[in-house]
Amino acid sequence: MSRARTVIEVVAKALAKAPDEVHVSETTQDGSELIELFAAPSDLGRMIGRRGRTASALRALASMAAEMEGSSVTVEFRDGSPDDGR
Repeated sequence: MSRARTVIEVVAKALAKAPDEVHVSETTQDGSELIELFAAPSDLGRMIGRRGRTASALRALASMAAEMEGSSVTVEFRDGSPDDGR
């Protein structure tokens, strides 16, 4: 588990009204990480924030954490659960 994933998971669960429904998955390809944040549709707006400011802040935090490990990261926001077949 990378630092970036840990940062995203901790902050997302703190923001969510239903933290048990927050799931984070991580995929690594060619030295770059893809972190997908799954949350309940009612919490997704909290994760993104007004004009995407919260999402931008989460991406910045993940970027800094990934830089400490010498990699780059992309964070994507998804509604539902990772088991929804997407």
